[in-house]
Amino acid sequence: MATHLHVSQAAPTHDFEATPSLEIPQNDLLIVGPGVLGRIVAQSWSQEYPGCQVFGQTLTTDHHGELIEMGISPSLNWTGGKHKFPHVIFCAPPYQSSDYHGDIRLAALSWNGEGSFLFTSSSAPYDCNDNGSCDEDTPVVPIGRSRRTDILLNAENIVLEYGGSVVRLAGLYKEDKGAHAYWLEKGIVECRPDHILNLIHYEDAASLSVAILKKKFRRHVFLGCDNHPLSRQEIMDLVNQSGKFSKKFDNFTGTDDPLGKRLNNSRTRQEVGWEPKYSSFAHFLESL
Repeated sequence: MATHLHVSQAAPTHDFEATPSLEIPQNDLLIVGPGVLGRIVAQSWSQEYPGCQVFGQTLTTDHHGELIEMGISPSLNWTGGKHKFPHVIFCAPPYQSSDYHGDIRLAALSWNGEGSFLFTSSSAPYDCNDNGSCDEDTPVVPIGRSRRTDILLNAENIVLEYGGSVVRLAGLYKEDKGAHAYWLEKGIVECRPDHILNLIHYEDAASLSVAILKKKFRRHVFLGCDNHPLSRQEIMDLVNQSGKFSKKFDNFTGTDDPLGKRLNNSRTRQEVGWEPKYSSFAHFLESL
C-alpha cells in the first residue's frame, strides 16, 4: 500500500521532460476516476502484479480513506504534478468534470509512454439506432449531431493522438447497478420495450481493460460487450423470472423512442485474447 508518497501540489504542466519526483516502477498504474470500474481494475491489476503500486486520481477527498484501505494511493492531482506513470487508465465520466478534454490531456501527459494508456469510452458513438448489427468497424456518429457523442469522440481522438487506446464499453452492470436496477426501482418506464441493449458486467469490463493494458497496444479502438444483445423487455423478463430480486418490474410504456443496436466484439476478443466471465445477462443472474 503506497500511502507514504508525497502528493505533489505543483501546477499542471505540459512539459514532457518534467522530472518525476518519485521513481515509478514499470508495473505501477494510475487510475483517473477510481469509481466502481476503476476499483475493480485496481484489484485485478494488483493480483496480476503483486507488489506494484496503484495510484488513484479523484475530484474530491471524500473517498480517499476507502481507496487507501484498498491499497490505492489517492490524490487530487497526480496528473497535475511531475509524476510519470508507465500505465494509465482514464475511467472518469464526462458529467463530473468542468474540463473533460483538459483532464484527458493531463492524463496523457502523465503517461511515460512505456506501458499503456487506455480510455474507457462508450459504445454510444456507433451510428446505429435501428436494432441493427454493429461491430468495431461500424461508422460513428458524425461530429456535430450529438453533444454526448461529440464529447466522447473528441476525448477518444485526444487519447489516440497521444498513442493511447480506447475501449468502447456497452452498458455496465452488476447486481445493484445498471439499467435493470434503475428500471426495477421505477417499476413503470416510459421507454419502448423492443429497444435492443448491449451489456457487459463491471468485472468483465475490468478484466478486458486489464488485458488491453497488459498488451501495450497503441492507437487501437476496442469494443467491450457480452455478445448477447437483449431488448429492454427481455432484460426485465429475465429479472422478474430470476426470483433473485425482492421487487417486480411492471412494464415499459413508450412507443416511438429510438431503437438500439446489436453489438458484436469478436474481433476484440481475438486481438486481446479475452473472454468474459459472464457470457450473458442470463448467465449472470444464474450465478447469483
